[in-house]
Amino acid sequence: MTSVQNNPKGILLILIGMAVFSVQDALIKFIYNDSALYELYLGRTLAALFFLFCYMKFSKQKIILKTHYPLLTILRIILFFFGFSFFYISLTYMSLAMANALFFSSPFFVSILAIIFLKEKVGIRRWSAILTGFIGVFIVLNPNFNDFDYMKLAPVACALCYAASMTITKYTSQKDSSYTQMLHLYFGATIISVLFFIFTGEGQFNTFEDPTFQFIFREWFTNPTYAWPIIVLMGFIGAFAFYCIFNAYSIASPSVVSLYEYSLIIWSILIGYILFDNIPTLRTFIGVGIIISAGIYIYLREKTKDQMIATDTPNR
Repeated sequence: MTSVQNNPKGILLILIGMAVFSVQDALIKFIYNDSALYELYLGRTLAALFFLFCYMKFSKQKIILKTHYPLLTILRIILFFFGFSFFYISLTYMSLAMANALFFSSPFFVSILAIIFLKEKVGIRRWSAILTGFIGVFIVLNPNFNDFDYMKLAPVACALCYAASMTITKYTSQKDSSYTQMLHLYFGATIISVLFFIFTGEGQFNTFEDPTFQFIFREWFTNPTYAWPIIVLMGFIGAFAFYCIFNAYSIASPSVVSLYEYSLIIWSILIGYILFDNIPTLRTFIGVGIIISAGIYIYLREKTKDQMIATDTPNR
């Protein structure tokens, strides 16, 4: 018996999920001067892990931590953890719209990695879309080669790490469930964050004046009464965003709702304008348009070829 799909509700849920993700990103801009990067990562992860446990308990899902791919799982955890470390770092000096637009270069990297590691066949049209997408990234970056700020590449580094982790996920999903793999990510992030606390939590390496590097190396718990309520809120709303996305894919056609993931860029532009008075330049709008168009084209080609990897659901 085929389940009835509710595409309008699925679209609404994916739009809500993307909007909530953009709010989560915006909150980082409010606290990066009052918390350390991995302090934030730990608090957010613990809150999300609590939400996930409650959801699994409520939906009667078995909690299974055993993996059939231990080495690949460790590699996936490391890539995902440090990938989104790059993204959080980028939000200390970059607009929400630019950071998320550059993050959406991930489908281009996924397509390339799928060719190398999954032996996926890609024709000239998808190669052209990948190249076009990177042109869009170049336009958004607007590099000055005489004095290029390499910190602008942080969201691109995030996209590459995320793409690699998704490529591994495509392989490990043969035997490990989605819930098991999410638990691995959250437990792994908790362990790595605690290790950072042990070795850097006293701020002994914070010799920088730059706010971004202070965010990375600052002493933990310098302003917990202000930062931690926001950090915990980030964890819960991030988990809620994932809940919306998970349910969107459960009740609607993935081929419909996945295209609306690009609304994250639109929400980022709106929230960036409302909260921070950021207005993207015409060049940024053009680059964003190219990135979105190339990403959608890659999705359509994957749908035709039944190779849905580059557009699998983001798991943040």
